Amino acid sequence: MTRPLVVGVDESEPSLLAVDWAAAEAARHGLPLLLVHASLWARHQAAPPVGDRVRAAERSAAEHVVAVAAERAARRAPGVEIRTDIVPEEATDALLRETGHAFAVVTGTRARGGPAALLPGGVGQAVAARAHSPVIVVRGDAAGLAGTHARILLGAGEADTGAEAVRFAFREAEVRRCTLDVVRAWRCAVYESAEFPAPAEDPARAHERQAAATLDTLLGDATADHPGVRVRRATVKGAASRILVHRSAAADLVIVGAGEGAGLLGPRPGRVARALLHHAACPVAVVPRPG
Repeated sequence: MTRPLVVGVDESEPSLLAVDWAAAEAARHGLPLLLVHASLWARHQAAPPVGDRVRAAERSAAEHVVAVAAERAARRAPGVEIRTDIVPEEATDALLRETGHAFAVVTGTRARGGPAALLPGGVGQAVAARAHSPVIVVRGDAAGLAGTHARILLGAGEADTGAEAVRFAFREAEVRRCTLDVVRAWRCAVYESAEFPAPAEDPARAHERQAAATLDTLLGDATADHPGVRVRRATVKGAASRILVHRSAAADLVIVGAGEGAGLLGPRPGRVARALLHHAACPVAVVPRPG
């Protein structure tokens, strides 16, 4: 069975922008589109009969949300199969469950959904921290949302953890027939240790050489598997988060690995992914490592 592209929907404008973006994405990949609205109305079914009118109103409101989203998606991508689902859960829990069998999960910025939505990055960040599939947060300026740059930007991670993000990026560039910009940031160590001894050659040159070698390892198989994709490689000195946020202004989608982080309310994406989820000028795809 073809895995669907799942979109978390509510009545907000960012959610409707996510529906537009996801409909176009589903059409590019030939995927079915599943619109999921997380609602707590069904949890109240055991309430006294006096609550029937309230429950009916909540159900009607939820059905209106998914109907509006489905109609909008159908206008955007007439040939795409569209399904809807209303689930009695918080948004974060519902979308996390969907990541187990989705091609990717798409959300808008600041999506609603309980305490997690109050954090910077909203539901998208909370889902990306524990997802089993890529999570795409639709954000950015008009050009980035419209996909007018004809470029995908990949922030290259470590050779042993970034392979899934690389594969996802090559697939995106291939279906869009656009250029894939791959950037590996590097920085000089500020101190010597047994683990990071001072190199015999110029430190900057050594770190840049290491970054180039990492790119060679990361891109080798994917480049062979997708010979039609135009790839531009760059090794850049500086903080990866700052570099990628800056370059996102000329991209239609920026892709990074999830990384690892921890917060007061549980796991969260790594530092680079968080910076992009807050500041990128285009949609952001956060890709988990296998397992």
